[in-house]
Amino acid sequence: MSGDSFNWHEFLGRWQDEWVPRADEGADDGGQTAVHLGRPGAGESAIAAAEERLGRRLPPSYREFLAVSDGWHVDQTAGVYCLGGVAEIGWFGDPFDMTPLYEESLGDDPGEAEVLLAGMWRRALRLETDSDMSYALLDPGDTDQDGEWALYVYKGWGGEYPDRYPSFRAYLEAMYRGFHSDRAQRADFVNATTLAQDAHVEEARLLALRGRYEEALPLLEEALSFGRPHSAVLLNQLRHLLAPRNSRDYGSLVADPRYLPEILPVQAMTPARGEWRLGGDEHWLGMMAARGAARETVETVLGAMRDGVHRYTPPGPWGRAVAEAREAAGWGATDAAWRMLRDALPLWEAPGPSLIAPIGLLADPVLGALITPERGREILATPRSGEAGPVPGPVPDLDPPGLVWLAEPAADRRPLDGYRCIWVEGIDPARLPALIGEEGAGLSAPADPREASRRAPKPHEREGVELWEDRAVVAVGRTAEGWAFAFDGDSRLMSKLFSSPAVAASASGRAVVVWRDPRSSSQGGRPAAFHLSVAEQGEELYAFTVRGTQIERSGAIPEALDPALLFREKRGELDGELRVLEALHAELGLSLPRFALTRGRLRTFTTRSWTRAPREGEGFAYAYVGFGRRQP
Repeated sequence: MSGDSFNWHEFLGRWQDEWVPRADEGADDGGQTAVHLGRPGAGESAIAAAEERLGRRLPPSYREFLAVSDGWHVDQTAGVYCLGGVAEIGWFGDPFDMTPLYEESLGDDPGEAEVLLAGMWRRALRLETDSDMSYALLDPGDTDQDGEWALYVYKGWGGEYPDRYPSFRAYLEAMYRGFHSDRAQRADFVNATTLAQDAHVEEARLLALRGRYEEALPLLEEALSFGRPHSAVLLNQLRHLLAPRNSRDYGSLVADPRYLPEILPVQAMTPARGEWRLGGDEHWLGMMAARGAARETVETVLGAMRDGVHRYTPPGPWGRAVAEAREAAGWGATDAAWRMLRDALPLWEAPGPSLIAPIGLLADPVLGALITPERGREILATPRSGEAGPVPGPVPDLDPPGLVWLAEPAADRRPLDGYRCIWVEGIDPARLPALIGEEGAGLSAPADPREASRRAPKPHEREGVELWEDRAVVAVGRTAEGWAFAFDGDSRLMSKLFSSPAVAASASGRAVVVWRDPRSSSQGGRPAAFHLSVAEQGEELYAFTVRGTQIERSGAIPEALDPALLFREKRGELDGELRVLEALHAELGLSLPRFALTRGRLRTFTTRSWTRAPREGEGFAYAYVGFGRRQP
């Protein structure tokens, strides 16, 4: 960073004019002190003499600073209190022998920054004359294209790595921002800089509402570095939607009744997931109460979030669109739900000036899962709350057509080893428990279907359930083609006693059952299995089961689904699976919503057993092994 275009007279003069003591410092003269932050500048001959003494020409921005002020009082909170002038600076010399410690930690393949830091201690120029066991060190070995030396601040009492600044000017500008930030809450701290930064915050707020969030970001980041009120809460909303899975803090906004319905559930997401470690729930509840939120309200919201029953219910047209989108997403139509939200985004109304985006979406257990970083950017790029601006192009849908995705790996997961599904044509998915559910089965609240399946009790853990029974916990939804489905993506091995539920499911129309055995053909010599059965009006139409090279078949199987053609020899097991999945989509119009089943929330229920009772002479052994921590 070159100092050629930087006005040190203006910068340091403004700092001096704006200086006021912190609240914990003594003051006179009506609240002001007579501290002079700098001294008269050093002449060129004095600077040159110092360079001759040191044997190095000083970096540009530090040299220009010395010509304006021969030293500077930084601030009591900065660790370094005073910077010396030309007569006081000198080589650090590594008096605490830090170099060996840093060299030992370099490892076999250190990065450039690590190597520079390890060598900095013995070659650095020391600038400070008064500090809290802290050191301001200019490193002539860490330079940029403008000849600037990096400045490191090492706080000896902290034992941490030093803070690095690319130049002396960058360091002093950061200290100036810190000076402002330390005093930002004082009502009497008003000057041209604070007024300008507050104007930037308001400008950024309007830009954000107009969809121009990329322009708003640097304004808010700069205002935040000066500690300006409201900058953090606005910036956190932008950052939260850009990285929806991260957590953000919204301070006292949780206590304002205008914002509480949007903000408090978002704040409760972390403890609801069990990720709050500092003192547990009680500490978090106390922290929210200390910010002004009613404890009873906070407890209620946290309980709803933890139970997965919280609902984001904003008012007006936007709220109606949210309700419609939740209904669609709750049955697996996540892309359609997102389109509903996207179309209604301009209708969202900010309840007050501190909210610039519908952050409450993130806390909804069904809709929050839909907000990917790409969709978060689309929210931010969409004008809303009565503001005008260009509408962004839509992000692509996330669900691929058909079923092939079941056998294909994705960037964030492996292909499913085993899965099974029932499709029933033309019925409401809510009817599935009555058709194929265990006695008394009903739909749960929307939940992570993978977790629901993994946490389901085993037969030996349930009273009245036989060991041979295979009752699946299935996720329920509706495909784009109008089939109701019940899907298990964590299925067990297909037993020889398997009894397809297709007939029971087809009482009102056509039903299709697919089961892919999770075993591979290399596991213990046992062949993998793939099953298809189709029934209508309580009668099986056709079915086949492929186990290795053996095929069992019944009924008039359409040629497009003929297993002898789809699972041809020498094509490989996975290839045959892909071919049958493609054929099921083309021939029967079957599909499944990948996003809802792998990352979303769906209703679940427990089916009747997919295996029948063993008949006489069909002996099977069952064993359940549990693992636990051994107690001392």
